[in-house]
Amino acid sequence: MKIKKNITKVKTSATLAINEKSKNLESKGKEIYKFGLGQSPFPVPKIVEKELKKNAHQKDYLNVEGLEQLRIEVAKYHQKKNQYNYTKDNIIIGPGSKELIFQIQLVLKCDLLLPSPSWVSYEPQAKILNKKIHWLKTSAKSNWHLESQTLEKFCKKYPKKQKLLILNSPNNPSGTSHNKLKELAQVAKKYKIIIISDEIYAELDFLGKYKSISHYYPEGTIISSGLSKWCGAGGWRIGTMIFPKKLIFIKKYIKVIASETFTSVSAPIQYAAIKAYSENHSDYLKKSRKVLHQISLYIHKKLTSIGVECQKTEGGFYILCDFNKIIHDKNIISSEKLCQTVLQHINFAMLPGSNFGIKKSSLITRLAFVDFDGKKALTVVRLNKKFTDEEIRIYFPKIYIGIGKLISWLSNH
Repeated sequence: MKIKKNITKVKTSATLAINEKSKNLESKGKEIYKFGLGQSPFPVPKIVEKELKKNAHQKDYLNVEGLEQLRIEVAKYHQKKNQYNYTKDNIIIGPGSKELIFQIQLVLKCDLLLPSPSWVSYEPQAKILNKKIHWLKTSAKSNWHLESQTLEKFCKKYPKKQKLLILNSPNNPSGTSHNKLKELAQVAKKYKIIIISDEIYAELDFLGKYKSISHYYPEGTIISSGLSKWCGAGGWRIGTMIFPKKLIFIKKYIKVIASETFTSVSAPIQYAAIKAYSENHSDYLKKSRKVLHQISLYIHKKLTSIGVECQKTEGGFYILCDFNKIIHDKNIISSEKLCQTVLQHINFAMLPGSNFGIKKSSLITRLAFVDFDGKKALTVVRLNKKFTDEEIRIYFPKIYIGIGKLISWLSNH
């Protein structure tokens, strides 16, 4: 029995692979500075955690689309955030937004458009499905986001292709926000492009503003979200997909496939998630954003001081770093080689830009700054006060030491 050729070319998700490698090295007694996997360091809000315990007895299969009361609350939440009249019938609940994005790619007969860089899993999912992928270039000048003229140029070149565009803002891997969504929406609307707006980091925008392309193109935008990033519940595996009225037919087929694959999301988790969407978590979110913002500024300050080029993070917990001007070691010819070398020499784990669609020869990497005690951080952060370097050293020791080791290593290369 043979394996399909397209499957053999797909590797384990880069983010999960670096996490497994880091844990393996730790098991051998090494101190690893984990800037690879992007996992929220903060605890699940107490009221949500308590609700999970309360509903541990729930054992029945739930509706394939998701628990009705949860879908009602998700619809209310996105009505407010995305400024569109969603109802429970626009919503489907899945075992993580990653699975739901894959299923949309599965049911739609179209080419996939991805800004370069994009999250590591969009492209492999398309490869699994033998879907045609088109990378659309961005740059540091555009804050690593797709510009409307780039999209228009592609659409004029391929006018007859059915197109699915996946956007992610605040962005993984750059940590930046797309600030020209209106212009991009106009082009998407003109060429009838379906958009998946991956808003998993939207609540972690440092300014507390919920920005979405659905504000300008609701009829063609599917919203992907969940609890993994803002709510610290990545391991719970619960995601949401919200369809506008014109695209509700897609949801119909997602439901069919869900019924034959994952059946429904864990019952206790769905009951607990109601509290995540119905309660006020503003204090938790303000403190989370503050902590992440302060750490991002510290890393940006330290790295740019020695010549590393990077945009300031605007949301989430990533920063994209360009080492091309300061790496002079001729043996380091790719971002992958750079990451391997740094991990080998100073136990600092980060991901190469090539995992995100950036050309391999460019020495650009992604750092995820989550290697700290999130529970403790929420107790020491003050909304009206910045962390000093000394406080970074005390409260975020792995961040402080890790960045220090990276800077020391770079200074000799």
